[in-house]
Amino acid sequence: MDAANDAGAEAADRPHADDGLDLARSLTRATTGRTPRRRRDRGDRDLPTSARTPRGDLSGAHPDERDPQLLDTSVARVVADHGWELELRVRGVFARWPELVGADIAGHARPESFADGRLVVRTDSTAWATQLRLLAPTVVRRLNEELGPDTVTVIEVLGPRGPTWKKGPRSVRDGRGPRDTYG
Repeated sequence: MDAANDAGAEAADRPHADDGLDLARSLTRATTGRTPRRRRDRGDRDLPTSARTPRGDLSGAHPDERDPQLLDTSVARVVADHGWELELRVRGVFARWPELVGADIAGHARPESFADGRLVVRTDSTAWATQLRLLAPTVVRRLNEELGPDTVTVIEVLGPRGPTWKKGPRSVRDGRGPRDTYG
């Protein structure tokens, strides 16, 4: 036992050498300008950087932002950060058009665009355009139930597109079309 006491006394007489953990601590202090945090519950060991949150505080037993997140939560956060909520709801209405307005109307009318509260709907006949203009207040109310209040303010109903006389490579701009086909 005397040899162990002699070795301890000899170590106490020698000056302390900065190596290992002491050297790492001094380098950390020199490069970051702050002392590393210490683990409170386990004594004097340093806290690994992987256990710290981006704010620098300690991770605990409760869930935080570093834990695995559900996909719908992550997508909802991205949508909210970019302000895409209304655009996605409107596109969802375009995709669910038949269930929102009914199969009869959806069979003869389809939404074309939405901007500034104005929904543009194209019909396949003038009769359905007239019918949809009469049903417009009901359709606006139903769409606002889905999208939120005052999202759709007016529905612009367009009839079918007329025939075009632009045929062939040599058409005349603003021309009246062929005049000799009507006999």
